[in-house]
Amino acid sequence: MAAEKKLRLTLVRSLNGRLKSHKACAAGLGIRKMHQTVEVIDTPENRGMVNKINYMLQVEEI
Repeated sequence: MAAEKKLRLTLVRSLNGRLKSHKACAAGLGIRKMHQTVEVIDTPENRGMVNKINYMLQVEEI
């Protein structure tokens, strides 16, 4: 099996005052607090959540 592509996500803008659905996307990606970095598998579902809250994230493909 080939190595799965991953995304490294860092929250660079606060979740305070954001839409409930945007907070839910951050939670779904496993992000809880500012400047936290998580690695998620690059799937269409995760890409959709990243695209929805891209203004709050720093995204790196690894």
